[in-house]
Amino acid sequence: MAGDEKSSAFGEQAGSVELLWGGRERPSRGPKPALSLERITRAAIALADAGGLGALSMQRVAAELDFTKMSLYRYVPGKTELVALMIDMAMGEPPRPAAAAAGDWRGALREWAEALARVFHRHPWLLNAAVGPRVMGPNELGWTERALAALAETGLTGGEQLDAVVLVSGHIRNIAQVSASMGLGSARAKEPEAVMSAALNELLVGRSEQFPAVAAAMASTETGASRDQAWEFGLERILDGLAAYMPRRGGAAGAE
Repeated sequence: MAGDEKSSAFGEQAGSVELLWGGRERPSRGPKPALSLERITRAAIALADAGGLGALSMQRVAAELDFTKMSLYRYVPGKTELVALMIDMAMGEPPRPAAAAAGDWRGALREWAEALARVFHRHPWLLNAAVGPRVMGPNELGWTERALAALAETGLTGGEQLDAVVLVSGHIRNIAQVSASMGLGSARAKEPEAVMSAALNELLVGRSEQFPAVAAAMASTETGASRDQAWEFGLERILDGLAAYMPRRGGAAGAE
């Protein structure tokens, strides 16, 4: 019965479950295969890193490996399953925030957020791939595990902990999405507003009286009255909100 329940729960994604979670048996005898899931997945990630998911196809991956497309199907059923493998490999091992050992939930969550931002900027295609109903792999689920572990002693309920993780990851994804849309590399992962400011300033030339609030805000930023980066500002306000809420749930406010 357990197997039947699992099949009905995942439906058409059962193939991804088998590949990601080791449910598919692999031959233990015979000659070493010329290909492997790891090699295929790494080649696919390289293609997506260079040209996005639009550049990815089973045919192109096969060509990169100097094999036929049919050879790939011996290892992975199709593109959907391949993308699932790519997501989990690109996410990599979840971080172990140093602050977590000291019981500093805020520091641990910040470290986690910074690590997630680095992943998104190394692999911008993840922003579109890791959405919607799909099977999460062990690496990706491990990221959620580490974030929740940082909040375990805060007094938040399990549901609130999950909501907090979604809130933080959503902020990171949003900033990464803006950066990716502007073509910013990892060296400027937290600075999409630098590009936005330049564009707004150009639009405001001769139009400041029509948009006085925008002009005033931009002028304030230029003179240094407000130099918070969007990434930093948003994350800190989210953490401030969690710290203010925790005492109401009987938890500790956490380190500042």
